[in-house]
Amino acid sequence: MAYDFDLFVIGAGSGGVRAARIAAGHGARVAIAEEYRYGGTCVIRGCVPKKLFVYASHFAEDFEDAAAYGWTVPRPSFDWPTLVTNKDREIDRLNGIYIKLLEGAGVRRFDGRAVLRDGQTVEVAGQTFGAERILIATGGAPSMPEIPGIEHAISSNEAFHLEHLPEHITVVGGGYIAVEFAGIFHGLGCRVTQLYRRDQILRGFDWDVRTHLGAELLKKGIDLRFEANVTAVEPRGDGYRLTLTDGASLDTGLVMYGTGRHPNTADMGLERAGVELDENGAVVVDDWSQTSAGNIHAVGDVTNRVNLTPVAIMEGHAYADTVFGGTPRRPDHRDVPAAVFSQPGVGTVGLTEQEARQRHDVIDIYKSTFRPMKHTLSGRDEQSLMKLIVDAATDRVVGCHVVGPDAAEIVQGIGIALKCNATKAQFDATVGIHPTAAEELVTMRTKWTPPEAQAAE
Repeated sequence: MAYDFDLFVIGAGSGGVRAARIAAGHGARVAIAEEYRYGGTCVIRGCVPKKLFVYASHFAEDFEDAAAYGWTVPRPSFDWPTLVTNKDREIDRLNGIYIKLLEGAGVRRFDGRAVLRDGQTVEVAGQTFGAERILIATGGAPSMPEIPGIEHAISSNEAFHLEHLPEHITVVGGGYIAVEFAGIFHGLGCRVTQLYRRDQILRGFDWDVRTHLGAELLKKGIDLRFEANVTAVEPRGDGYRLTLTDGASLDTGLVMYGTGRHPNTADMGLERAGVELDENGAVVVDDWSQTSAGNIHAVGDVTNRVNLTPVAIMEGHAYADTVFGGTPRRPDHRDVPAAVFSQPGVGTVGLTEQEARQRHDVIDIYKSTFRPMKHTLSGRDEQSLMKLIVDAATDRVVGCHVVGPDAAEIVQGIGIALKCNATKAQFDATVGIHPTAAEELVTMRTKWTPPEAQAAE
């Protein structure tokens, strides 16, 4: 059977674009469809604009700290529209780069929503195409709860395009999105209340990271409330009145939900094409990113494996090399570094302490808290955390967790060490760079002893 394309990619985010470009480079006839803008969640409405906002929000503390270093800074003022305009200009630039990369690789673009008519037929904007293989790379979208008045709340998508900043914003959620935006809005001058229905933020992260960051956010002045949630949102004057789970009410200028994301799989015809979805709507794939329909694969957040942009890129590249490049390889999801661009930031790679205790008979813990050197003059009450988790049987470092300035930059390098199965002895043999925070990771020598064990000694 003759097909219009060897590969049709649905979704032009980071994973889809990478797969399309690499497959085209291997000689495949490739098409890609995108219903919004090129670059996906990360570039358009996720990690890139978010980190630009993080930079902007952190200047408030930088201006304050400058005085301790001899700088006299006039009282600064902030203009939200300027930040939004400059952010939009950068996103436009990146969108154009993604389009040029695809065109340069010879990938044919279709602007519009793509749906599957069957396992090898794609429809876009009234046109149908036959494809020998199809790749689903449609990413995810913010999840909003079904409560009265939820239509008055915003998600992270809308947060990037607000006409003005409210005096008071309430952020609902305790994951990385909620934590990051709470810090952004606080740094830009808003009064911030953050509500989380559980007992500590960042579920799934190492417990020391969670408790340490939670304490730091409270010190900064974020009104962080645990075991609290919203049951209704009601317009009230220039803002909203939130009804909470304990029956109390909270008045706020704006409410933003950062309560997770769900895969973009609705109304795509996936079931019609024989693609299995799990109970959350994610595409079910095997280790090779193959779905239950043999010629259809899926990569990125739509599979709900490790929902990070570099992981989607890795999966897309591995798919193209395997199917079109003659070099089969599975994406490796072990020891994937990750960051939370909170304030202070978080960097993590490998196992949490709880995971390590479940997988290894005996583990050794090394951890340290200290004031960042910058704040020895500024006097700011902020503490960094460094933590290493070691498998006692092999001496291999199986986890590293950092909270503090430049945490993500530090952990990127440590991620290489964990990928190479580095041991604690090799960390110890590495000369530190002084004075830096990162040197703490190669100078910690004393094993941490739990308080109950200390009392028994």
